Amino acid sequence: MFPLKDNIPTDRVPILTIALILANVIAYFFWQKGGLTFGDPSSAHYLTNLADYGAVPFELTHPGHHCGFEVVGNVADASNFTCSGQVYPADQPSPWITPFTAMFMHGGLLHLGGNMLFLWIFGNNIEDALGRVRFIAFYVLGGLAALALQTLVDPSAAVPTIGASGAIAAVLGGYAVLYPRARVLTLILIVFFFTVIEIPALVMLGIWFLQQLIFGALDLSDPVGGGGVAYFAHIGGFAFGLLTIRLLVQRVKTAPPRLPLT
Repeated sequence: MFPLKDNIPTDRVPILTIALILANVIAYFFWQKGGLTFGDPSSAHYLTNLADYGAVPFELTHPGHHCGFEVVGNVADASNFTCSGQVYPADQPSPWITPFTAMFMHGGLLHLGGNMLFLWIFGNNIEDALGRVRFIAFYVLGGLAALALQTLVDPSAAVPTIGASGAIAAVLGGYAVLYPRARVLTLILIVFFFTVIEIPALVMLGIWFLQQLIFGALDLSDPVGGGGVAYFAHIGGFAFGLLTIRLLVQRVKTAPPRLPLT
């Protein structure tokens, strides 16, 4: 399911939502140098940045240990990510800033595009409801809560965790609480068949969250595996949004009538 738009108008230009989208796009192309690839980029620069600025649960729970890819010249072994007991190199950023930097990193255009689509559809309404200062605090704290659950589930995971998904999951959780009766124009893809229908927001987001729970349960033996998706980060972010949005909300709009499909 891919959301196309919702039927909750905003009163103000969502400046921070737009800024977050631009920051993620700029970070991917100019800082990560991810390039035009739909899978995981594998250049030495990209992998070095991934190792330095991606959030690795093992590094967070084992202070002083360093994890990284083996890079020789300009050739990096994307399958060789190991951790050692050596003191964290002085010329590399502290692992304690990685929970923040990892929120702006992505593993390919599909990862980036999907996250930014969800952020645009649902983030503008949450920014409108919270106000800009509370929205950015909610977004960052949601991302930290997401990583915290991912780390709690598997504190020894030696895999970089990246992406805005956890923070965006908090936005989705908040949206489910504030606008359960909103309707989302959604593209449904089933193999070669596709259609566009309106779905109540609570139904769409409930299906999304149920998927995360199912896939997360299936991946309990390898929580950061599952094709590279950190499902417990999604669960943690969504739960954070559900539980905290009412503490921060300033105003909530009533959902208007159904969207016209024409």
